[in-house]
Amino acid sequence: MSDLKPSEIVSELDKYIVGQANAKRAVAIALRNRWRRKKVDPELRDEIAPKNNILIGPTGVGKTEIARRLAKLADSPFIKVEASKFTEVGYVGRDVESMIRDLLELTVNMLKSREQEQVRDKAGRIAEERLLDLLLPKAGGDKFPKGEDAKEPAFEVVSATTTEPSSTREKLRGMLRRGKLDERYVDLDVADKSMPIVEIFSNVGMEEMGINFKDMFSGLLPKSSKRRKVKVSEALAIITQEEVQGLVDMEKVVKQAVVKVEQSGIVFLDEIDKIAGKEGGHGPDVSREGVQRDLLPIVEGSTVITKYGPVRTDHILFIAAGAFHAVKPSDLIPELQGRFPIRVELHSLGQKDFERILTEPRNALLLQYIALLRTEGLEVVFEDDAVAEIARIAEDVNTRTENIGARRLHTMMERLLEDILFDAPDMAGQRVVIDGAYVREKLMAIVQDEDLSRYIL
Repeated sequence: MSDLKPSEIVSELDKYIVGQANAKRAVAIALRNRWRRKKVDPELRDEIAPKNNILIGPTGVGKTEIARRLAKLADSPFIKVEASKFTEVGYVGRDVESMIRDLLELTVNMLKSREQEQVRDKAGRIAEERLLDLLLPKAGGDKFPKGEDAKEPAFEVVSATTTEPSSTREKLRGMLRRGKLDERYVDLDVADKSMPIVEIFSNVGMEEMGINFKDMFSGLLPKSSKRRKVKVSEALAIITQEEVQGLVDMEKVVKQAVVKVEQSGIVFLDEIDKIAGKEGGHGPDVSREGVQRDLLPIVEGSTVITKYGPVRTDHILFIAAGAFHAVKPSDLIPELQGRFPIRVELHSLGQKDFERILTEPRNALLLQYIALLRTEGLEVVFEDDAVAEIARIAEDVNTRTENIGARRLHTMMERLLEDILFDAPDMAGQRVVIDGAYVREKLMAIVQDEDLSRYIL
Protein backbone atom coordinates (compact mmCIF):
# COMPACT_ATOMS: atom_id res chain seq x y z
CA MET A 1 0.00 0.00 0.00
CA SER A 2 2.87 2.39 0.82
CA ASP A 3 4.11 2.10 -2.77
CA LEU A 4 0.82 2.96 -4.49
CA LYS A 5 0.22 6.55 -5.55
CA PRO A 6 -3.36 7.66 -6.30
CA SER A 7 -2.60 7.46 -10.04
CA GLU A 8 -1.35 3.88 -9.60
CA ILE A 9 -4.46 2.96 -7.60
CA VAL A 10 -6.60 4.26 -10.49
CA SER A 11 -4.49 2.27 -12.96
CA GLU A 12 -5.07 -0.91 -10.94
CA LEU A 13 -8.81 -0.25 -10.84
CA ASP A 14 -8.77 0.33 -14.61
CA LYS A 15 -7.73 -3.29 -15.09
CA TYR A 16 -11.14 -4.46 -13.86
CA ILE A 17 -13.55 -1.50 -14.16
CA VAL A 18 -14.34 0.45 -17.31
CA GLY A 19 -14.74 4.24 -17.11
CA GLN A 20 -15.98 6.11 -14.01
CA ALA A 21 -12.72 8.09 -13.71
CA ASN A 22 -14.12 10.57 -11.15
CA ALA A 23 -15.22 7.82 -8.77
CA LYS A 24 -11.87 6.06 -9.07
CA ARG A 25 -10.01 9.30 -8.32
CA ALA A 26 -12.15 9.98 -5.25
CA VAL A 27 -11.65 6.54 -3.67
CA ALA A 28 -7.94 6.56 -4.59
CA ILE A 29 -7.49 9.84 -2.70
CA ALA A 30 -9.44 8.48 0.28
CA LEU A 31 -7.24 5.38 0.36
CA ARG A 32 -4.01 7.36 0.06
CA ASN A 33 -5.16 9.70 2.84
CA ARG A 34 -5.45 6.66 5.09
CA TRP A 35 -1.76 5.85 4.44
CA ARG A 36 -0.81 9.51 4.95
CA ARG A 37 -2.60 9.58 8.32
CA LYS A 38 -0.37 6.77 9.60
CA LYS A 39 2.68 8.96 8.88
CA VAL A 40 1.35 11.94 10.83
CA ASP A 41 2.52 12.68 14.40
CA PRO A 42 0.55 10.63 16.97
CA GLU A 43 -0.94 13.79 18.58
CA LEU A 44 -2.67 14.76 15.34
CA ARG A 45 -3.21 11.27 13.91
CA ASP A 46 -6.34 10.48 15.91
CA GLU A 47 -7.90 13.79 14.95
CA ILE A 48 -7.83 13.07 11.22
CA ALA A 49 -11.12 11.46 10.22
CA PRO A 50 -11.57 9.44 7.02
CA LYS A 51 -13.26 11.24 4.13
CA ASN A 52 -16.28 9.04 3.46
CA ASN A 53 -17.72 8.89 -0.06
CA ILE A 54 -21.20 8.68 -1.57
CA LEU A 55 -21.23 7.14 -5.05
CA ILE A 56 -24.32 8.29 -6.92
CA GLY A 57 -25.39 6.37 -10.00
CA PRO A 58 -27.82 3.80 -11.42
CA THR A 59 -27.43 0.09 -10.81
CA GLY A 60 -24.83 -1.87 -12.74
CA VAL A 61 -22.33 0.95 -13.40
CA GLY A 62 -19.54 -0.31 -11.11
CA LYS A 63 -20.16 1.19 -7.64
CA THR A 64 -19.82 -2.06 -5.72
CA GLU A 65 -16.96 -3.31 -7.88
CA ILE A 66 -14.94 -0.14 -7.26
CA ALA A 67 -15.24 -0.57 -3.47
CA ARG A 68 -14.52 -4.31 -3.58
CA ARG A 69 -11.45 -3.97 -5.80
CA LEU A 70 -10.19 -1.07 -3.67
CA ALA A 71 -10.34 -3.20 -0.52
CA LYS A 72 -8.62 -6.11 -2.25
CA LEU A 73 -5.91 -3.81 -3.55
CA ALA A 74 -5.20 -2.41 -0.07
CA ASP A 75 -5.65 -5.80 1.66
CA SER A 76 -8.27 -4.15 3.85
CA PRO A 77 -11.14 -5.85 5.69
CA PHE A 78 -14.22 -5.30 3.53
CA ILE A 79 -17.93 -5.89 3.93
CA LYS A 80 -20.88 -4.94 1.75
CA VAL A 81 -24.23 -4.36 3.43
CA GLU A 82 -27.57 -3.10 2.13
CA ALA A 83 -28.78 -0.19 4.21
CA SER A 84 -32.35 -1.23 3.49
CA LYS A 85 -32.04 -4.42 5.58
CA PHE A 86 -31.52 -2.45 8.77
CA THR A 87 -34.44 -1.17 10.79
CA GLU A 88 -34.69 1.32 13.59
CA VAL A 89 -34.02 -0.04 17.06
CA GLY A 90 -37.36 -1.23 18.40
CA TYR A 91 -38.49 -2.59 15.05
CA VAL A 92 -37.93 -6.21 13.99
CA GLY A 93 -34.71 -6.40 12.00
CA ARG A 94 -30.95 -6.14 12.23
CA ASP A 95 -29.16 -3.59 14.34
CA VAL A 96 -26.71 -1.36 12.44
CA GLU A 97 -23.90 -2.40 14.80
CA SER A 98 -24.08 -5.93 13.36
CA MET A 99 -22.16 -4.80 10.24
CA ILE A 100 -19.11 -4.00 12.41
CA ARG A 101 -19.42 -7.36 14.15
CA ASP A 102 -19.66 -9.11 10.78
CA LEU A 103 -16.64 -7.17 9.48
CA LEU A 104 -14.57 -8.21 12.51
CA GLU A 105 -15.69 -11.84 12.20
CA LEU A 106 -14.62 -11.89 8.53
CA THR A 107 -11.26 -10.35 9.43
CA VAL A 108 -10.61 -12.84 12.25
CA ASN A 109 -11.34 -15.73 9.89
CA MET A 110 -9.11 -14.23 7.18
CA LEU A 111 -6.13 -13.74 9.51
CA LYS A 112 -6.71 -17.14 11.11
CA SER A 113 -6.52 -18.80 7.68
CA ARG A 114 -3.26 -16.99 6.93
CA GLU A 115 -1.75 -18.06 10.24
CA GLN A 116 -2.83 -21.64 9.61
CA GLU A 117 -1.09 -21.65 6.22
CA GLN A 118 2.12 -20.42 7.86
CA VAL A 119 2.18 -23.21 10.47
CA ARG A 120 0.88 -25.98 8.18
CA ASP A 121 4.38 -27.35 7.43
CA LYS A 122 5.26 -27.53 11.11
CA ALA A 123 1.88 -29.12 11.88
CA GLY A 124 2.51 -31.67 9.13
CA ARG A 125 5.80 -32.74 10.75
CA ILE A 126 4.16 -33.08 14.18
CA ALA A 127 1.26 -35.02 12.67
CA GLU A 128 3.70 -37.37 10.97
CA GLU A 129 5.35 -38.14 14.31
CA ARG A 130 1.98 -38.75 15.97
CA LEU A 131 0.93 -41.07 13.19
CA LEU A 132 4.19 -43.00 13.42
CA ASP A 133 3.48 -43.42 17.14
CA LEU A 134 0.18 -45.03 16.17
CA LEU A 135 1.82 -47.34 13.63
CA LEU A 136 4.73 -48.51 15.77
CA PRO A 137 4.43 -51.77 17.77
CA LYS A 138 3.67 -51.83 21.46
CA ALA A 139 6.36 -51.03 24.00
CA GLY A 140 8.77 -53.93 24.24
CA GLY A 141 7.62 -55.48 20.94
CA ASP A 142 10.22 -55.94 18.23
CA LYS A 143 8.01 -56.97 15.36
CA PHE A 144 5.62 -55.06 13.20
CA PRO A 145 2.02 -55.88 14.33
CA LYS A 146 0.24 -58.34 12.07
CA GLY A 147 -3.27 -57.85 10.72
CA GLU A 148 -5.34 -54.77 10.15
CA ASP A 149 -6.88 -54.94 13.63
CA ALA A 150 -3.63 -54.95 15.58
CA LYS A 151 -4.05 -52.68 18.59
CA GLU A 152 -1.40 -50.04 19.14
CA PRO A 153 -1.24 -47.46 21.92
CA ALA A 154 -2.26 -43.92 20.96
CA PHE A 155 1.21 -42.62 21.84
CA GLU A 156 4.49 -44.51 21.97
CA VAL A 157 7.73 -43.23 23.47
CA VAL A 158 10.59 -44.46 21.30
CA SER A 159 14.01 -44.75 22.88
CA ALA A 160 16.81 -43.16 20.89
CA THR A 161 19.38 -45.56 22.35
CA THR A 162 18.08 -48.66 20.61
CA THR A 163 18.84 -48.89 16.94
CA GLU A 164 16.16 -51.36 15.86
CA PRO A 165 13.06 -49.34 16.83
CA SER A 166 14.71 -46.25 15.40
CA SER A 167 15.45 -47.94 12.09
CA THR A 168 11.91 -49.37 12.02
CA ARG A 169 10.51 -45.91 12.61
CA GLU A 170 12.58 -44.49 9.75
CA LYS A 171 11.44 -47.29 7.42
CA LEU A 172 7.85 -46.54 8.37
CA ARG A 173 8.46 -42.83 7.79
CA GLY A 174 9.77 -43.54 4.30
CA MET A 175 6.79 -45.79 3.50
CA LEU A 176 4.40 -43.16 4.85
CA ARG A 177 5.90 -40.39 2.72
CA ARG A 178 5.81 -42.57 -0.39
CA GLY A 179 2.13 -43.34 0.20
CA LYS A 180 2.61 -47.07 0.66
CA LEU A 181 0.67 -47.04 3.93
CA ASP A 182 -2.28 -44.97 2.66
CA GLU A 183 -4.65 -47.98 2.48
CA ARG A 184 -3.77 -49.26 5.97
CA TYR A 185 -6.30 -48.56 8.75
CA VAL A 186 -5.51 -47.13 12.18
CA ASP A 187 -7.66 -46.43 15.24
CA LEU A 188 -7.82 -42.69 15.86
CA ASP A 189 -9.47 -40.69 18.63
CA VAL A 190 -11.36 -37.85 16.92
CA ALA A 191 -12.82 -34.89 18.82
CA ASP A 192 -16.62 -34.88 18.81
CA LYS A 193 -17.66 -31.42 17.61
CA SER A 194 -21.41 -31.85 17.94
CA MET A 195 -23.02 -29.17 20.09
CA PRO A 196 -26.39 -29.07 21.83
CA ILE A 197 -29.02 -27.19 19.86
CA VAL A 198 -30.25 -24.04 21.59
CA GLU A 199 -33.19 -22.17 20.10
CA ILE A 200 -33.81 -18.59 21.18
CA PHE A 201 -37.11 -16.89 20.46
CA SER A 202 -36.50 -13.17 20.32
CA ASN A 203 -37.35 -10.17 18.17
CA VAL A 204 -33.66 -9.43 17.70
CA GLY A 205 -30.92 -11.34 15.95
CA MET A 206 -28.34 -13.52 17.65
CA GLU A 207 -25.75 -10.77 17.26
CA GLU A 208 -27.79 -8.57 19.60
CA MET A 209 -27.58 -11.06 22.47
CA GLY A 210 -23.97 -10.12 23.17
CA ILE A 211 -23.15 -13.75 23.95
CA ASN A 212 -21.76 -16.41 21.70
CA PHE A 213 -23.59 -19.48 22.92
CA LYS A 214 -21.38 -21.89 21.02
CA ASP A 215 -18.26 -20.57 22.71
CA MET A 216 -20.01 -20.58 26.07
CA PHE A 217 -21.07 -24.21 25.83
CA SER A 218 -17.69 -25.32 24.50
CA GLY A 219 -16.14 -23.98 27.69
CA LEU A 220 -18.72 -25.52 30.03
CA LEU A 221 -19.15 -28.97 28.53
CA PRO A 222 -16.41 -31.61 28.80
CA LYS A 223 -14.56 -32.30 25.58
CA SER A 224 -15.57 -35.68 24.20
CA SER A 225 -13.92 -37.82 21.56
CA LYS A 226 -14.86 -40.94 19.67
CA ARG A 227 -12.63 -43.65 18.26
CA ARG A 228 -12.80 -44.17 14.52
CA LYS A 229 -11.06 -46.59 12.21
CA VAL A 230 -9.68 -44.50 9.35
CA LYS A 231 -7.15 -44.88 6.56
CA VAL A 232 -3.65 -43.60 7.17
CA SER A 233 -4.02 -40.85 4.56
CA GLU A 234 -7.22 -39.59 6.21
CA ALA A 235 -5.70 -39.90 9.68
CA LEU A 236 -2.74 -37.77 8.61
CA ALA A 237 -5.09 -35.04 7.35
CA ILE A 238 -7.16 -35.12 10.56
CA ILE A 239 -4.14 -34.96 12.85
CA THR A 240 -2.55 -32.20 10.75
CA GLN A 241 -5.70 -30.09 11.04
CA GLU A 242 -5.79 -30.64 14.80
CA GLU A 243 -2.17 -29.52 15.10
CA VAL A 244 -2.78 -26.50 12.86
CA GLN A 245 -5.61 -25.39 15.17
CA GLY A 246 -3.39 -25.83 18.21
CA LEU A 247 -0.41 -23.94 16.77
CA VAL A 248 -2.39 -20.79 15.91
CA ASP A 249 -2.33 -18.19 18.67
CA MET A 250 -5.94 -16.96 18.58
CA GLU A 251 -5.31 -14.13 21.06
CA LYS A 252 -2.71 -12.70 18.71
CA VAL A 253 -5.03 -13.19 15.70
CA VAL A 254 -7.91 -11.38 17.44
CA LYS A 255 -5.67 -8.46 18.45
CA GLN A 256 -4.40 -8.11 14.88
CA ALA A 257 -7.95 -8.34 13.51
CA VAL A 258 -9.25 -5.60 15.81
CA VAL A 259 -6.38 -3.28 14.85
CA LYS A 260 -6.83 -4.07 11.15
CA VAL A 261 -10.57 -3.35 11.27
CA GLU A 262 -10.12 -0.13 13.24
CA GLN A 263 -7.29 1.22 11.07
CA SER A 264 -8.05 -0.07 7.57
CA GLY A 265 -11.61 -1.47 7.50
CA ILE A 266 -13.91 -0.53 4.62
CA VAL A 267 -17.71 -0.73 4.88
CA PHE A 268 -19.71 -0.43 1.65
CA LEU A 269 -23.24 0.81 2.42
CA ASP A 270 -25.34 0.03 -0.63
CA GLU A 271 -28.86 1.32 -1.32
CA ILE A 272 -28.45 4.22 1.09
CA ASP A 273 -31.06 6.12 -0.94
CA LYS A 274 -33.65 3.58 0.26
CA ILE A 275 -33.42 4.95 3.82
CA ALA A 276 -33.62 8.59 2.72
CA GLY A 277 -37.10 10.01 3.37
CA LYS A 278 -38.51 13.38 2.44
CA GLU A 279 -39.41 15.95 5.08
CA GLY A 280 -42.61 15.33 6.96
CA GLY A 281 -42.70 11.64 6.20
CA HIS A 282 -44.92 9.25 8.10
CA GLY A 283 -45.38 5.51 8.38
CA PRO A 284 -42.34 3.66 6.97
CA ASP A 285 -40.52 6.98 6.45
CA VAL A 286 -40.27 7.36 10.23
CA SER A 287 -38.39 4.06 10.44
CA ARG A 288 -36.07 5.12 7.60
CA GLU A 289 -35.08 8.26 9.46
CA GLY A 290 -34.58 6.13 12.57
CA VAL A 291 -32.10 3.94 10.64
CA GLN A 292 -30.18 7.05 9.60
CA ARG A 293 -30.00 8.19 13.22
CA ASP A 294 -28.80 4.72 14.26
CA LEU A 295 -26.15 4.80 11.51
CA LEU A 296 -24.89 8.22 12.51
CA PRO A 297 -22.86 7.25 15.62
CA ILE A 298 -21.30 4.30 13.77
CA VAL A 299 -20.17 6.51 10.88
CA GLU A 300 -18.97 9.41 13.00
CA GLY A 301 -17.11 7.15 15.42
CA SER A 302 -18.22 5.08 18.38
CA THR A 303 -17.39 1.87 20.22
CA VAL A 304 -19.14 -1.34 19.17
CA ILE A 305 -19.13 -4.26 21.61
CA THR A 306 -18.33 -7.58 19.93
CA LYS A 307 -17.57 -11.07 21.25
CA TYR A 308 -13.88 -10.30 20.60
CA GLY A 309 -13.96 -7.07 22.59
CA PRO A 310 -14.70 -3.39 21.85
CA VAL A 311 -14.04 -2.01 18.36
CA ARG A 312 -13.69 1.69 17.56
CA THR A 313 -15.23 2.87 14.29
CA ASP A 314 -13.56 6.31 14.15
CA HIS A 315 -11.20 5.45 11.30
CA ILE A 316 -13.22 2.90 9.34
CA LEU A 317 -13.81 4.16 5.78
CA PHE A 318 -17.48 4.18 4.79
CA ILE A 319 -18.38 4.21 1.11
CA ALA A 320 -22.11 4.67 0.51
CA ALA A 321 -23.87 4.16 -2.81
CA GLY A 322 -27.31 4.64 -4.24
CA ALA A 323 -29.20 5.36 -7.44
CA PHE A 324 -31.02 8.39 -5.95
CA HIS A 325 -33.78 8.27 -8.58
CA ALA A 326 -36.69 9.22 -6.32
CA VAL A 327 -34.74 11.13 -3.65
CA LYS A 328 -31.65 13.33 -3.46
CA PRO A 329 -28.58 13.07 -1.20
CA SER A 330 -29.90 16.23 0.48
CA ASP A 331 -32.92 14.20 1.67
CA LEU A 332 -30.64 12.39 4.12
CA ILE A 333 -30.63 13.89 7.60
CA PRO A 334 -28.13 16.80 7.75
CA GLU A 335 -25.92 15.11 10.37
CA LEU A 336 -25.45 12.05 8.13
CA GLN A 337 -24.80 14.21 5.05
CA GLY A 338 -21.98 15.87 6.94
CA ARG A 339 -20.33 12.50 7.53
CA PHE A 340 -20.15 11.84 3.77
CA PRO A 341 -18.37 14.96 2.53
CA ILE A 342 -17.35 13.58 -0.88
CA ARG A 343 -20.06 12.92 -3.46
CA VAL A 344 -19.25 11.47 -6.86
CA GLU A 345 -21.67 10.87 -9.71
CA LEU A 346 -21.20 7.80 -11.90
CA HIS A 347 -22.52 8.05 -15.46
CA SER A 348 -24.78 5.54 -17.18
CA LEU A 349 -23.15 3.06 -19.55
CA GLY A 350 -23.57 3.21 -23.32
CA GLN A 351 -22.63 1.05 -26.29
CA LYS A 352 -18.93 1.96 -26.28
CA ASP A 353 -18.70 1.22 -22.56
CA PHE A 354 -20.35 -2.17 -23.07
CA GLU A 355 -17.89 -3.04 -25.85
CA ARG A 356 -14.99 -2.26 -23.53
CA ILE A 357 -16.57 -4.20 -20.63
CA LEU A 358 -16.92 -7.25 -22.86
CA THR A 359 -13.28 -7.28 -23.94
CA GLU A 360 -10.89 -5.07 -21.92
CA PRO A 361 -10.93 -6.00 -18.19
CA ARG A 362 -8.81 -8.89 -16.94
CA ASN A 363 -12.02 -10.67 -15.98
CA ALA A 364 -13.89 -9.61 -19.14
CA LEU A 365 -17.16 -11.42 -19.77
CA LEU A 366 -16.09 -12.82 -23.15
CA LEU A 367 -12.86 -14.19 -21.65
CA GLN A 368 -14.89 -15.96 -18.95
CA TYR A 369 -17.11 -17.73 -21.47
CA ILE A 370 -14.17 -18.62 -23.73
CA ALA A 371 -12.35 -20.15 -20.74
CA LEU A 372 -15.46 -22.04 -19.58
CA LEU A 373 -16.06 -23.61 -23.00
CA ARG A 374 -12.38 -24.39 -23.48
CA THR A 375 -12.71 -26.85 -20.58
CA GLU A 376 -14.97 -28.88 -22.90
CA GLY A 377 -12.39 -28.76 -25.71
CA LEU A 378 -14.48 -26.20 -27.62
CA GLU A 379 -12.84 -23.11 -29.12
CA VAL A 380 -15.15 -20.07 -29.32
CA VAL A 381 -14.18 -16.93 -31.23
CA PHE A 382 -16.07 -13.62 -31.05
CA GLU A 383 -15.78 -11.37 -34.10
CA ASP A 384 -15.59 -7.59 -33.63
CA ASP A 385 -18.99 -7.06 -35.22
CA ALA A 386 -20.49 -9.57 -32.76
CA VAL A 387 -19.12 -7.60 -29.81
CA ALA A 388 -20.48 -4.35 -31.27
CA GLU A 389 -23.89 -5.93 -31.88
CA ILE A 390 -24.12 -7.33 -28.33
CA ALA A 391 -23.24 -3.88 -26.93
CA ARG A 392 -25.75 -2.13 -29.20
CA ILE A 393 -28.59 -4.47 -28.25
CA ALA A 394 -27.71 -4.17 -24.55
CA GLU A 395 -27.94 -0.38 -24.74
CA ASP A 396 -31.21 -0.62 -26.70
CA VAL A 397 -32.85 -2.98 -24.18
CA ASN A 398 -31.64 -0.87 -21.24
CA THR A 399 -33.18 2.21 -22.86
CA ARG A 400 -36.56 0.63 -23.63
CA THR A 401 -37.02 -1.41 -20.45
CA GLU A 402 -35.24 -1.10 -17.09
CA ASN A 403 -31.69 0.26 -17.12
CA ILE A 404 -29.67 -2.29 -15.14
CA GLY A 405 -26.30 -1.26 -16.56
CA ALA A 406 -23.61 -3.85 -17.24
CA ARG A 407 -25.67 -6.59 -15.58
CA ARG A 408 -27.71 -6.67 -18.80
CA LEU A 409 -24.68 -8.21 -20.51
CA HIS A 410 -24.84 -11.27 -18.25
CA THR A 411 -28.43 -12.11 -19.19
CA MET A 412 -27.74 -11.44 -22.86
CA MET A 413 -24.62 -13.61 -22.99
CA GLU A 414 -26.44 -16.51 -21.35
CA ARG A 415 -29.28 -16.16 -23.86
CA LEU A 416 -26.85 -15.85 -26.79
CA LEU A 417 -24.75 -18.88 -25.87
CA GLU A 418 -27.52 -21.06 -24.45
CA ASP A 419 -27.42 -23.66 -27.26
CA ILE A 420 -23.61 -23.79 -27.31
CA LEU A 421 -23.38 -24.15 -23.52
CA PHE A 422 -25.93 -26.97 -23.64
CA ASP A 423 -24.33 -28.90 -26.51
CA ALA A 424 -20.67 -28.17 -25.66
CA PRO A 425 -19.86 -31.67 -24.27
CA ASP A 426 -20.71 -33.15 -27.70
CA MET A 427 -18.75 -30.51 -29.64
CA ALA A 428 -15.23 -31.22 -28.36
CA GLY A 429 -12.51 -30.28 -30.84
CA GLN A 430 -14.70 -27.90 -32.83
CA ARG A 431 -14.21 -24.18 -33.45
CA VAL A 432 -17.24 -21.90 -33.25
CA VAL A 433 -17.13 -18.38 -34.68
CA ILE A 434 -19.76 -15.93 -33.44
CA ASP A 435 -20.38 -12.93 -35.68
CA GLY A 436 -22.91 -10.12 -35.83
CA ALA A 437 -25.39 -12.17 -37.88
CA TYR A 438 -25.41 -14.94 -35.26
CA VAL A 439 -26.06 -12.38 -32.50
CA ARG A 440 -28.97 -10.83 -34.41
CA GLU A 441 -30.44 -14.24 -35.14
CA LYS A 442 -30.41 -15.25 -31.49
CA LEU A 443 -31.45 -11.99 -29.86
CA MET A 444 -33.41 -9.76 -32.23
CA ALA A 445 -36.68 -11.73 -32.02
CA ILE A 446 -36.78 -11.21 -28.26
CA VAL A 447 -35.63 -7.60 -28.44
CA GLN A 448 -38.32 -6.71 -30.98
CA ASP A 449 -41.05 -8.21 -28.80
CA GLU A 450 -40.91 -5.61 -26.06
CA ASP A 451 -43.36 -7.38 -23.75
CA LEU A 452 -41.35 -10.62 -23.94
CA SER A 453 -38.02 -8.85 -23.45
CA ARG A 454 -39.24 -7.50 -20.13
CA TYR A 455 -39.27 -11.05 -18.85
CA ILE A 456 -36.29 -12.61 -20.65
CA LEU A 457 -33.79 -9.81 -21.10
